[in-house]
Amino acid sequence: MENDTTIRRLKIIEGHLRGVIRMVEEDTYCIDVIRQIQAVEAALNKVSTKILEDHLNSCVITAIQGPDKKERERVLKEIAEVFEMSTKV
Repeated sequence: MENDTTIRRLKIIEGHLRGVIRMVEEDTYCIDVIRQIQAVEAALNKVSTKILEDHLNSCVITAIQGPDKKERERVLKEIAEVFEMSTKV
């Protein structure tokens, strides 16, 4: 994902999160707040997925095709850690 696109999406999410904060400050109905939090989470997940996809198609491919075995192992370990952390959330 191009940095400009990523930053633009994250700023949109930031604005949406500020809206959620405002909803809590204004004592908005809980279910409405939860729905907006879920929307923010979904948007963050979409950005995260795109960043990971780009990483797999650039850094990971480069490392796997490269001659450095330790670098291949490091990159693959990072990917495994990312997936492990995603299941803990």
